[in-house]
Amino acid sequence: MLRKLWDRELDHYPSAGRRYLYLGVVVVASIVLWYEYYIPTTVATLLLREFHLTFRFYVNVIVVSNLAGMAAAIVGGLTDRIGRTKVVIGGLLVVGIIQLAVLPNATSKTVFVIGVVAVGLFEGAVLVATPALVRDFTPQLGRASAMGFWTLGPVAGVLLASILGTHTISATSTDWQREFIISGIVGLVAFVLALVFLRELSPSIRQQLMVSQRDRELVELRARGMDVHAATVHPWRQMLKPDVVVSAFAVCVMLLIFFTASGFFPVYFATVFHSGTSYFTLPQANGIATWMWAVDCGSLVVFGILSDVLRVRKPFMVVGAIGAMVMMAILISHTGHPTSDYYTMVWVTSGVFLFTAMAYATWMASFTETVEARNPALSATGLAIWGGMLRLVVAISLFILPFVVSATNRVVNNQQYQKYVPRALSIEQHYPKLVAIVQHHQALFTQLATYPSIGQIPPALLQQAQTAAGSLNNLLAINAIKPDLTFLQRYQSHLLALQSGANASPAQWQHWLWVCFAGMAVFLPLIFLLKGGWSPRRAKREADEHEQLVEREIARLHAGGAQDAMV
Repeated sequence: MLRKLWDRELDHYPSAGRRYLYLGVVVVASIVLWYEYYIPTTVATLLLREFHLTFRFYVNVIVVSNLAGMAAAIVGGLTDRIGRTKVVIGGLLVVGIIQLAVLPNATSKTVFVIGVVAVGLFEGAVLVATPALVRDFTPQLGRASAMGFWTLGPVAGVLLASILGTHTISATSTDWQREFIISGIVGLVAFVLALVFLRELSPSIRQQLMVSQRDRELVELRARGMDVHAATVHPWRQMLKPDVVVSAFAVCVMLLIFFTASGFFPVYFATVFHSGTSYFTLPQANGIATWMWAVDCGSLVVFGILSDVLRVRKPFMVVGAIGAMVMMAILISHTGHPTSDYYTMVWVTSGVFLFTAMAYATWMASFTETVEARNPALSATGLAIWGGMLRLVVAISLFILPFVVSATNRVVNNQQYQKYVPRALSIEQHYPKLVAIVQHHQALFTQLATYPSIGQIPPALLQQAQTAAGSLNNLLAINAIKPDLTFLQRYQSHLLALQSGANASPAQWQHWLWVCFAGMAVFLPLIFLLKGGWSPRRAKREADEHEQLVEREIARLHAGGAQDAMV
């Protein structure tokens, strides 16, 4: 049993049923790991208050977590030599334990930070291993569908976190620990599932190129004479080529909006969009995200299938990039209008990610095919370049983010005083003249507040107060509303910070969203570096020609084997 758990290599290409089982386990593992990774997002405002974190410090924690993931992703290229499954299974186990036992019991900022960074480290390694497994078990003619399901990982992960956040976090909840505990249990269940069922192809089989399921017999025949070591010599030298590196960079900047949304859209919704004095609550913010990610999930699968049916990738990437840019422009325009309602934000953000999904699912298929064109034996190395660059771009961009949206920090740090805004506005509307007098002579009226009644104020000080108030009647009126004025004095600095942040935040978020728009614009022309054509008709003709070539090659190898047997 122990040998079975350790040795997970398959010497034969699996049947369709078992292949779908392995792919299903990979997709589940990916979804669960991303779900665990995004749990802090769903309770971000609660974590900031619990650990007394500024928004900038919290973002820097995510930056460090991404840098740890970048290092792990680069090392993940070694799975071309050491295999994929042990990385996936080990990652599920460690992250599940951290989510279940470490983070919910964190009593200090230091423990919390270490836990989040550790999750990013292990998730970064799995980020390379899981798409490599998908590539191994999927011929090119079904690659976009399979990658569509794999890319459900980050999207369905954040969707799952949003759904649970919507239904388990109330508007007044402070129980952030529960979300980590639930995710830890889910993670350990996924670990057991992967431990029991997940397998991988032997190096001699996975290091070959498969265009269709019909190639299965040819791949197994060729594997008998495969020199596994020779195929993986100098992996980085083989893969650090413009079509691989530049294409990886292009999709990284295109996905800036995804990582902004998955990490900070609950904060964005809860600090930018409001009507009068009422912001979106945390459950409402998670609710918008739920709709948005649900559309993204469906789009990844649908467009992946359509791409495989038509056998082309690039047209989907072009339409997806242009459509996403149009919807981004609409989102930016709404960000300047803080009275946007709930369902307006649902359809606008859902439109952004529908088109982003169209571009991304087909890009993943095309990128793996581009890597295979270089060397199919080094698929994980090519994916490691993408995974490492993705983490680096995300880390740099998120480090810059707090400087661009600096007003968000004031809103988040003072949002607990939002409930006092209606009373403050009422006082200022009913007694504008009296409030102005007190604010203009704060030191004097602070001193007057130390006396229980006007009769106990020394005559000289009383005369000074009467002069400052303009008349005795004004002074008596100020004394009559002393509780309200004391209230303003106590909370005014927080309310002013909240108001200034609310005024500046929409414009600052607009600036950042334009950066994300620019990332999509950069992605668009670099699509042409990838492998693949534009015409479905030509793609079908090439597939038919490949089928004929496979038939001839199989016949040749069988004939050669028969001659060897006779000798």
